[in-house]
Amino acid sequence: MSGPRGAGAAVLQAALNGSRDAADGAAVPLSPADLARAALEAVAAGAGEVLVHPRTPCGRESLSPRVVGPLLEEVRGAGVRVPLTVPAGVAAEPDASGRLERVRSWTVLPDRAAVPFAEPGARELAHALLERGVAVDAVVPHGGGAGPEPLARFLEWAAPAPGRVRLVVELAEADPALVAGLRWLPPVPVVLYGREAAAWPVLRLAARCGAGARIGVAQVLHLPDGRPARSNAELVAAALELRDRAATGTAGSR
Repeated sequence: MSGPRGAGAAVLQAALNGSRDAADGAAVPLSPADLARAALEAVAAGAGEVLVHPRTPCGRESLSPRVVGPLLEEVRGAGVRVPLTVPAGVAAEPDASGRLERVRSWTVLPDRAAVPFAEPGARELAHALLERGVAVDAVVPHGGGAGPEPLARFLEWAAPAPGRVRLVVELAEADPALVAGLRWLPPVPVVLYGREAAAWPVLRLAARCGAGARIGVAQVLHLPDGRPARSNAELVAAALELRDRAATGTAGSR
């Protein structure tokens, strides 16, 4: 099948930690040093981008410049040269005006920021990020119990810099019909991803339709064959192998 319009280069983004914590196992990097090492290993395994959730020492997600800046400096200082993305959502700052204040106070900027369009204030936040020179990943859930509002909110948004905006779609399942429904969207790059049981099937679907993909312990803790993943790098390596096979129609049912 052909991909969504604007799918562009099929980037593979490594999502290093997400909402995971120590209870999820040793594969989850926790400290800034651990995240920097995990980022380096993921890039060495073939990831083209890195998504990292900044956290306070007590483990809470944060958009504070005192948390975001040092983490980005740690990761870049370790030698990671691919684009770095941080999330800018309710989990890190519940108040919409607080999110705006936080991103406007950043002293060290990520390359991209993920803005959930299912949350209030998404368009204003995306504008503020673009004004600061930070590219935007507009995240929308699609399928399952997700309603049409997040996608409609994205479509209604008149992005001032469409070349710096990407649509990141969280699919509830690897249904080709869900992707086919994206073909009428504006011509922006598209990244597809799923969580847990949907993670690997969606990655295969992304490969078949030429979209970008996201993988990492933030999405799934197991390899395609069911074995526990030992690291983000192992997930990235498995994703690249699976993507190559899926793109050529040899992935099978594993």
